[in-house]
Amino acid sequence: MRNLYLTIALSFASAAAAAPPHRVEIGYEIARDGLVLAEVNQRLEHDGRSYRLSETWKGKGILALRGEAVRSSQGTVAADGLRPQKFEDKRTGRETRQAEFDPAARTPTLQRQDQLSFIWTFAFAPPRNAVTVSVADGKHGTAYTYEAAGRERVKTPAGEFDALRLVKRKDNPQDKATEIWLAIERHYIPVRVLIIDKDGARLDQVAVKISP
Repeated sequence: MRNLYLTIALSFASAAAAAPPHRVEIGYEIARDGLVLAEVNQRLEHDGRSYRLSETWKGKGILALRGEAVRSSQGTVAADGLRPQKFEDKRTGRETRQAEFDPAARTPTLQRQDQLSFIWTFAFAPPRNAVTVSVADGKHGTAYTYEAAGRERVKTPAGEFDALRLVKRKDNPQDKATEIWLAIERHYIPVRVLIIDKDGARLDQVAVKISP
């Protein structure tokens, strides 16, 4: 029994050592082919055992007329990443979507993610090789495979970072291409996400401010 408690304590200590600060707030701009469409703010709060993520979207220009979007995710912090228990997605003019996860289920951590937690779970357990993530949005669940594509210097309005670049594997030519940059010296927090549609349109989300 003593060894069991020691193993649990070491697991939490390992997760805490790899984890980002207890509170991190990132402001992003989202641009489509260079035209800024929205401002996004994400906040992570955790104590090494539980976490809460929140995100707010605010459109710019004509998209400001569509109102705002608010998403949240909460759950526990495990040695291998975030384990969501509840996800909520509220948007103006649309029914609220929710996803709930059984806290007692032994589902592997990467197989029980939501749209907010799946990127931030990498800040607690950075991937070294290809990983498959199952993501729920409150309506559907989809599996994605991301491959670690090495280190790359990425420049954003929030600063220039050495980053781990993740590339989503495309199962067919019609799939969108997705790349994620995690700032290595900032505990692998996400500083850029690029989505390229099948028609070549580029949706680029870049960090403009990071606190602390």
